[in-house]
Amino acid sequence: MTKYVVVSGGVISGIGKGIIASSTGLLLETLGLTVTSIKIDPYLNIDAGTLSPLDHGEVYVLDDGGEVDLDLGNYERYLELTLTRDNNITTGKIYKNVIERERRGDYLGKTVQVVPHITNEIQEWIERVSKKPTSKSGRIPDVCIIELGGTVGDIESAPFVEALRQFQFRIGNGNFCLIHVSLVPVVGVVGEQKTKPTQASVRDLRGLGLTPDILACRSSIPFEEGIREKLSMFSQVPEENVFSVHDCKSLYHVPILLKNQGIIDVLKKKLNIDTSSIPPELSVEGTALWEQWEEFARRRARDLETIKIAFVGKYTYLTDSYISYVKSLEHASLNCNRNVEILWIESADIEQHTLDENPTKYHEAWEKLCSAQGIIVAGGFGDRGIEGKINASKWAREHKIPYLGICLGLQIAVLDFARNVLGIKDAQSAEFEPETANPFVVYMPEIDRNNMGGTMRLGSRPSKFIDSHYSRNSKMFKLYNSEEIIYERHRHRYEVNPERVEILEKNGLKFVARDAETGNRMEILELDDHPFFVGTQYHPEFLTRPLKPSPPYLGLVLAASGQLDEYLKGK
Repeated sequence: MTKYVVVSGGVISGIGKGIIASSTGLLLETLGLTVTSIKIDPYLNIDAGTLSPLDHGEVYVLDDGGEVDLDLGNYERYLELTLTRDNNITTGKIYKNVIERERRGDYLGKTVQVVPHITNEIQEWIERVSKKPTSKSGRIPDVCIIELGGTVGDIESAPFVEALRQFQFRIGNGNFCLIHVSLVPVVGVVGEQKTKPTQASVRDLRGLGLTPDILACRSSIPFEEGIREKLSMFSQVPEENVFSVHDCKSLYHVPILLKNQGIIDVLKKKLNIDTSSIPPELSVEGTALWEQWEEFARRRARDLETIKIAFVGKYTYLTDSYISYVKSLEHASLNCNRNVEILWIESADIEQHTLDENPTKYHEAWEKLCSAQGIIVAGGFGDRGIEGKINASKWAREHKIPYLGICLGLQIAVLDFARNVLGIKDAQSAEFEPETANPFVVYMPEIDRNNMGGTMRLGSRPSKFIDSHYSRNSKMFKLYNSEEIIYERHRHRYEVNPERVEILEKNGLKFVARDAETGNRMEILELDDHPFFVGTQYHPEFLTRPLKPSPPYLGLVLAASGQLDEYLKGK
């Protein structure tokens, strides 16, 4: 029978439930268990697709095109899973299903209520998803990690808390474990740790019918003497089940921190996990996984040479808007024995109007750009900051700085080239100027223009390196291990105008890969006579893994650190 580990949060949001949930899943995998995960988001949206990155952080895209919470990215990266849109539950999805069933008459005329109909729908959804074979092993999961978004006491999460309260009895005590993540703040001049917020949070949780089995206490420092005992006494959680999750050198150290404090033994005891029944080959594989993880985490803590990457985007005031980009750079740099320093640049800050309005901000932004060893221009929507992104592409192209343009960043490279190399000064994207006379980027004809949610070109799509001498000798072809067809995840409404491709390629901007379905969509561009000038229409950051970095990001880091030519010699 599948076991369930629920991770809830108290005191404040954004406390790190996703990392602790992912870390717990990773540790269970090292025992040879098959693990899956579910994220519950209590908002009314059907999915995260229409949410602003500045409001909710990055919109993470899955293979099946699901636009979901960024925590599912953590699960995929930590657990080496390929999840589906069903692994993300929202209030909108639950209510939509219940209302559709009511309209069909499935409830036989009964009054439809939050209890039992909404709570039953939640429980049935959890059981259905948790029993799907995983992409990694093809087996039914032994353990399902469920992260309950938000904070205990939030009104919108009440139906989910009630559903989980019922669920623990539905599956039996030995199959259910609740980890409550709370805050132990450090206050005062002397830096005293305070336990009252956690005590109050646990009291609220108990009042809702859920009793924590494990406390994961976030703090800037390790437990002071007596804190664990005090938390145990007032929260009625055994001392050995109270864990200090203090600030680490990196998030990759969190699984190590939990393991060293004995969380595996606690989980095995609570969930009645007998590892002697796990086939030896799976256990050995788990051991190798843990050794690789420890080595990766140790590398993150070393004093490696640092490279500077300028990150030019529209939502840089909230770096969670680009969390997968950050992870991709981390994974690539550590696999190159480098550390990366990201220089965040709001794209509007390197535009002419900023020089007129705030010269200091303008010069500071350009100083960052000029000092970087590599440049990323990120994806995004809308026309704000577009000219700044074009300026960044032009700087990278003219000064031979390694460049990686993602989605909109590829389209930006095309506009820069058309304007500043071909001399077509009014070259434009139909996204920003629908009636432009020179549309180098156009709206995809099959895309729904009226509905915003879930209507883009989404999910995993095949791209094919074209059969030409230039393509088969391109840097990107070699970085992808000379695979003719690659699968990456997409999220876009606009594409390079196929009618303008010929003039671009004649002048040195080469499209080395196109979509495998029609051959008419430009997927990867490279520039002649440049150390590394690459654009991808897809989002390669969604498939990065700690032990298997994304090829485009790896290429950027290798080029920025002067290692790319040597690396490609072996390809």
